[in-house]
Amino acid sequence: MATLGTDGFGRSEGRASLRDFFEVDAKFIALATLHELALDGKVEASVVEKAIGELGINPEKWNPVVS
Repeated sequence: MATLGTDGFGRSEGRASLRDFFEVDAKFIALATLHELALDGKVEASVVEKAIGELGINPEKWNPVVS
């Protein structure tokens, strides 16, 4: 199980921006799914890394919980 959640922390952007910021939009859900599949040995880790690039996810982005 992968936990996804968000709290606005006073941010006033639209919902789409908040979902992206807190990494709970469709691309992050897809990535979390692939990550869990990789942990279970169902897909190779390279699939996860390829998805990060194709989905335009910045792996160096600060964790939204602490940023």
